[in-house]
Amino acid sequence: MNLEHFPTDSGVYLMKDSRQEVIYVGKAKNLKVRIKQYFIPGRDSRPMIPFLVEEIRHIDTIVVPTEREALLLENTLIKKHQPKYNAFLKDDKTFISLMVNHKHPWPKISLFRYKGKPPKDGLYFGPYTSAFAARQTFDLLTRLFPLRQCSDEELKRRTRPCLLYGIKRCIAPCVGLCTKEEYQTFVQGAIDFLKGEDKKILANLRSEMEKAADKLEFEKAAALLQTIEQIEHVTQKKSVIAKAAGKDIDALALHRAGNEVMVVQLLFREGKLVGSEHYSFSDVMESDEELFSSLLLQLYQHKKPMPEEILLPVSIDHSQMLSDILGTTIHHPLKGEKKEIIAIALQNAKANFEKEKNHAFVREKLLLDLQDKLKLTRFPERIECFDTSNLSGTNLVASMVAFTHGEYDKKRTRLYKIRDIHKGDDYAAMHQVLSRRLIRAKEENDLPDLIIVDGGKGQLSTAMKVIKELDIATVDVVAVAKQEGRHDRGITQEQLFLPHHSEPILLDTRSPLLFLLQKIRDAAHTRAIGFQRKKQKSALFTSALASIPGIGPVKQKRLLSHFGSLERIKKASDEELKKVKGITAKEIAAIRKL
Repeated sequence: MNLEHFPTDSGVYLMKDSRQEVIYVGKAKNLKVRIKQYFIPGRDSRPMIPFLVEEIRHIDTIVVPTEREALLLENTLIKKHQPKYNAFLKDDKTFISLMVNHKHPWPKISLFRYKGKPPKDGLYFGPYTSAFAARQTFDLLTRLFPLRQCSDEELKRRTRPCLLYGIKRCIAPCVGLCTKEEYQTFVQGAIDFLKGEDKKILANLRSEMEKAADKLEFEKAAALLQTIEQIEHVTQKKSVIAKAAGKDIDALALHRAGNEVMVVQLLFREGKLVGSEHYSFSDVMESDEELFSSLLLQLYQHKKPMPEEILLPVSIDHSQMLSDILGTTIHHPLKGEKKEIIAIALQNAKANFEKEKNHAFVREKLLLDLQDKLKLTRFPERIECFDTSNLSGTNLVASMVAFTHGEYDKKRTRLYKIRDIHKGDDYAAMHQVLSRRLIRAKEENDLPDLIIVDGGKGQLSTAMKVIKELDIATVDVVAVAKQEGRHDRGITQEQLFLPHHSEPILLDTRSPLLFLLQKIRDAAHTRAIGFQRKKQKSALFTSALASIPGIGPVKQKRLLSHFGSLERIKKASDEELKKVKGITAKEIAAIRKL
């Protein structure tokens, strides 16, 4: 490759590897000078340059008349070839938004994930690149506005109010305890709240409260007053950044560590910070200036409407040219409020970079994928898994293990002795243990987000029966079962049974979701088996000692507490046995005959 043969005109260069794949696209005012810089040792200090140069086998150039056309062509070629050393915004980014299905007779608010553009079947607010922020907003809305959270199927078949009605988190449209006008008041309030129209919401709610009071509908008026007070409390304490004289401004900043880059885009509308986006890249070779120049075209070339101004932490070449192309002002502030905005953006870029490398972030993404795959109505922050165990139809026991934020929550483990069921009836045992657990959870307002039962359609039906009997509408249920005839743990393709789905879902044997579900199910199974064996051992111990005259329940308990097992009692010396209160020489002699 003779570097002297490249043109001196302005244009774009495409660097290719041994497979003739484009690995980097750049632009230059003088192509020959710019390309030679890559091959002069020490001339370019960017850490990825040596890796890039080592891979280059061929360089193509495209000459264009002006720098403006070079800028636009570079952007087009990056989108086309998606080179490994260029920062490229992929169009498969998953977004999470709050959605109100306002066309439904009884609308609800839900978290909704999508790629590309959202469907046109509802009102979408967001998107939130932080699932945590989206869930916080969702939880706040469900406290402020008592709208239904149940599925459409649940809404149709319900005959009495669920738990949410009792704790004033829903006004029970399912059984006609509110009018459509009353319900719509809260729907519109939620929409206005998401739009930031706090004053409008409060005015409408006060008007509705006064009407209810005039009609002597004091319970309705009290509910509206509670919502008003909660909104006032939230909006007074909410910290809103108001800067830059009420303009529509976007601020971009990045944090870089080695070849990893995190870019944050803060969105200010009418002077208020209303949202943010973040984009992460690996193997980025571009300098900060080059990266911002490229990203501006990728982000804004076809965006409508445009912000009045875009703030950057660095000055870039061709900023005026980019401003003309995009139809906005691009500015690198050096002082004042706009510099403060850039400082906030830089802080967010660093925070997002550290968060994406954090184990908690990976777990949160995994749980979001689980919610998406299993079509759950709630984010599975706390999962409770139930399993039953018996030995030849006797000693029925059950276990419940909990996973919070995707991690085993040991303190929530519960073990159950099944009462009055003696014939190995696993369905009856599951019904009993679920009823006992969920009745208490309702009383303590401690319901899980997702219940997993070990078994197939039968156990799922049992769990759904309990959910219906207890009028619970806010808990998702799934059943996990191994494929019939397969017991090769680790490569088993589990069957996942969902309510209202006739066919099970099968997960790939290498799926992280499968590993998570197996981990949860196996934890419940291990504890159920362990408890069943302990109970069986205790029964054998008790029956053996009970055959000795003089050793009743009290002495049995003392012996078990002191030695722990029948085998240790048999191996104990006479002196050791005498240390147990009440044990006589005659009883020791009888123990020797066991």
